[in-house]
Amino acid sequence: MKASYLLIVVSALAFSPQSHAEGWLDSIKSMFGMEAKTETAAMPNVTDMISSVSESVGIDKSQAEGSLASIFNYAKENISAEQFSGLSNSLPGLDSLMGAVPNIRKITSEGGLAELMDKAANYNDSLKAVNELKKQFEALGLKPEMIMQVINSAKAYLDTDEGQKIKQQLMQALSNLSV
Repeated sequence: MKASYLLIVVSALAFSPQSHAEGWLDSIKSMFGMEAKTETAAMPNVTDMISSVSESVGIDKSQAEGSLASIFNYAKENISAEQFSGLSNSLPGLDSLMGAVPNIRKITSEGGLAELMDKAANYNDSLKAVNELKKQFEALGLKPEMIMQVINSAKAYLDTDEGQKIKQQLMQALSNLSV
């Protein structure tokens, strides 16, 4: 008796207009609560970005966190407060990440090009911002040459449909950066 009811239901579904629109097998699955679950892409967020940068650059998570904080801090200084607010709203966790910017007040450069950069930074805001970024990386135990690796890794993380707007805002803020 149950088999005949099942046969009637399956036949009705197979020949109904809805079954042709979405497939009769899908109709049967949904009738029995076995719908295929569609995966939604995760929205970009700071926690996942830190893990991605850490893995791709080969640095530990605290270095990834500090280096990203330094880069976003540099970005913050090069766009309007309104633009940075938009960036913060688009990237969950960015506001809390900003607390991880390394303190460089006690770092002094001794001799050579680094000392020259310090002196030149007193006369040029752009040079000052780049010099601070380099020092922040050094405070994390990272070489200044790694700045571009971290930026490229962050760009790769944001290279999704959901991350394109964030990536565009970040790249606009970093457009003046030359390391």
